[in-house]
Amino acid sequence: MALPKDMRLKGHRTFDYIHKNSKVYHGKLMTFKVARSNPAILFTHKFTDTSNNFRIAIAISKKVSKKAVERNKLRRILQEWLLKNIQKINNHRPYWLLVNLKLGDFCNDKSRLLEEFQKLMFKSRLIK
Repeated sequence: MALPKDMRLKGHRTFDYIHKNSKVYHGKLMTFKVARSNPAILFTHKFTDTSNNFRIAIAISKKVSKKAVERNKLRRILQEWLLKNIQKINNHRPYWLLVNLKLGDFCNDKSRLLEEFQKLMFKSRLIK
């Protein structure tokens, strides 16, 4: 199941903003870049109602896997965990999150991937 449209980040200006204004949390398999939301950037995408809510983007490089099928599978695993574990209360936290998966052989190790994702979510205080 994919993330709802009101939780996704899009647009090059949004990603430029995150890269310049974020706090970075490093893990063995991934990095988190967390920035305060900036709703003014999203006005061109007509997200005025929920533009100050928590939003996320998951970026998986071709260096992780050459096959788009495997990259999409990893993305869906992380999105599914997020939808199950994030509460409506946390959805109103004014942060944007960019998840970058690092190079590694973890395509078949779902538990290790989710364990680190959860650890970084707690470390960045996006969930309690």
